[in-house]
Amino acid sequence: MPMRLLAAAVTLLLFAGSSTAGTITGTVKARGVRDPRDVVVYIEKVPGATFSPPDRRAVMDQLNLVFVPHVLPVLVGTTVDFPNSDKVRHNVFTPSRLADRFNLGTYPTGVVKRVTFRRPGVIPLLCNVHAEMSAYIVVLETPYFAATGPGGTFRISDVPGGRYELKTWHEALRPLTRAVEVPADGDVAVTFELSR
Repeated sequence: MPMRLLAAAVTLLLFAGSSTAGTITGTVKARGVRDPRDVVVYIEKVPGATFSPPDRRAVMDQLNLVFVPHVLPVLVGTTVDFPNSDKVRHNVFTPSRLADRFNLGTYPTGVVKRVTFRRPGVIPLLCNVHAEMSAYIVVLETPYFAATGPGGTFRISDVPGGRYELKTWHEALRPLTRAVEVPADGDVAVTFELSR
């Protein structure tokens, strides 16, 4: 009899443990911008939690004299590859102290340079060969983030159930913070209305 109770308890624990994360979905509306893409939506902190950087490197490419993507959110400790997929030479650098003011030098097509981002914050990227090129890497303390796509939609999956502060960042719009209650199983929808 005790063995059956133990088996039932283990089964209940397995089923209970399989539904402990929810999803935040939503839309960002923005006055003063044509398309509300490239808004980073994120949970800044999860009390008592620490996160290891991913094994896979993120990529900020250079193509047609543009950084691709324009905004790249990453977790602290992430290594970012900077390939030059263009037909001209590029230089990637930042004046930000958060990234130790790195300068990767000028390099040709096909070369990949990389940087590991160890501190949270917004890192502006520039190319000293092409003044019109700019981008941002947003280094965050949790893996619960997304950058909005066309139309301002976003989705943040596998968020542990609980109450959090959900924040936004955009290069030209005022940041906004909203409290959000994430269910242990299911979705919660959030709408942000941002302005300059």
